[in-house]
Amino acid sequence: MLYKNNDLKLYNVGLGCMGMVNSESRAENIATIHKALDSGINLINTGDFYGSGKSEMVVGEALKGQKREKAFVSVKFGVLFEPNGAMYGLDVRPFTIKNYLTQTLKRLNLDYIDLYQPARIDLGIPIEETIGAISELVKAGYVKHVGITQVDSDTLRRAHATHPISLIESEYSLFNRGIEKDIIPIARELGIGIVAFGALAHGLLSGTYSNDGSNRFSSRIPIFFKENIGKNLELIEELRLIADEKNITIPQLAIAWLLSKGEDIITLIGASRLSTLNDSLKSVDVKLSLADIEKIENIMAHDKIAGNSFPEAKFKNGLLVR
Repeated sequence: MLYKNNDLKLYNVGLGCMGMVNSESRAENIATIHKALDSGINLINTGDFYGSGKSEMVVGEALKGQKREKAFVSVKFGVLFEPNGAMYGLDVRPFTIKNYLTQTLKRLNLDYIDLYQPARIDLGIPIEETIGAISELVKAGYVKHVGITQVDSDTLRRAHATHPISLIESEYSLFNRGIEKDIIPIARELGIGIVAFGALAHGLLSGTYSNDGSNRFSSRIPIFFKENIGKNLELIEELRLIADEKNITIPQLAIAWLLSKGEDIITLIGASRLSTLNDSLKSVDVKLSLADIEKIENIMAHDKIAGNSFPEAKFKNGLLVR
């Protein structure tokens, strides 16, 4: 399946490269990118803050010797991390964007980026200024398309009015269908494609998560909180019955569900190993009937899900505020 819009032709599955940051697995990471490209996947999604630039370097190495047009490279920028790995802020000031792009181009060893987008927005900086700065890089030939990430509908409209937005990246999974209310309709109205990340809800839909405490997700994400995790695992067991009937895994079912939501939705697969990519690609061949989709969505009804799947994080004047 292809997403087509103007000059964009993207496979409906993209490769997320957040996990490609460990030097000991670099060869496997590169082989995974090559396999993705050979399978028809052309959206390669990374961020300059993934492993402090290590992900970009892996992608850059993998693209050596490849035809440049074979890969549509998407890069997010702006998130700030402490040495201990904790996120502490955001820098999407217009003055600094050109510098971020310069470093990204060097790490990727590319002359241009296909899609460049702020990782989040800063409430203290008008979105028109951030997108306007990226549009100047488009005019200079260093960026082909402008994207935006995890924003509300009003911000999306304002950004698009400043410079055409090609893709919006948002979390979308069986545990978080919030973009169905406003973002998807507005994106379709404006002709903007949707890149869905978090298909497996931070691993909760991996099919291997248990409530024995040995692999409890130690984060701020409410669906994993002690008071919520048991209820959510019960929902997953109901999904397992459907997956077993179709002789597929829960991750394959979750991805197949996303792929059923529209040709303008590109589902990111976060895979750093060949085995993960190969298993995920089997989702493309899964056929879900309307009855299957209705059954899945009834199981995962909003009022049955305990807790939110995405932590609220807002930024103002560069600082994280809650």
